[in-house]
Amino acid sequence: MKSPAFVVLLAAVAAIPLAALRAQDSAGGTTNVSISAEGEAVYRQICQACHMADARGGSGAGTGIPALADNPRLADKAYAIDILVNGSGGMPWFTDMLTPQQIAAVLNHVRGHFNAYPDPVTVAEVEQAIAAAGGDS
Repeated sequence: MKSPAFVVLLAAVAAIPLAALRAQDSAGGTTNVSISAEGEAVYRQICQACHMADARGGSGAGTGIPALADNPRLADKAYAIDILVNGSGGMPWFTDMLTPQQIAAVLNHVRGHFNAYPDPVTVAEVEQAIAAAGGDS
């Protein structure tokens, strides 16, 4: 059974409109990845608690939480999708918390805002990874 706080969080994230934004790279230019307000909201509500607002990861007691900003592993969108669909180490899977659309949106936010990876993650790619993992999409 999901907690009332989780239900409220999920409802708040689901209610955010999908206004497209352009991602800025570190030099102030733009990438080709269109990110949504939904992706930013999911990051702020869920991811930044561990990965920090600047996506530089944890330090001190949070050591071992990897930085998402300037992370070359995230250039491989299949890797990024796999982490959110299947989890890894202390990182949980998110298929029971986020829709495929929300997973794609947050990955595009991380890959386009904190990195400059131009190829967007699609909902179809997330759904395919969920199906391959034996889940529902």
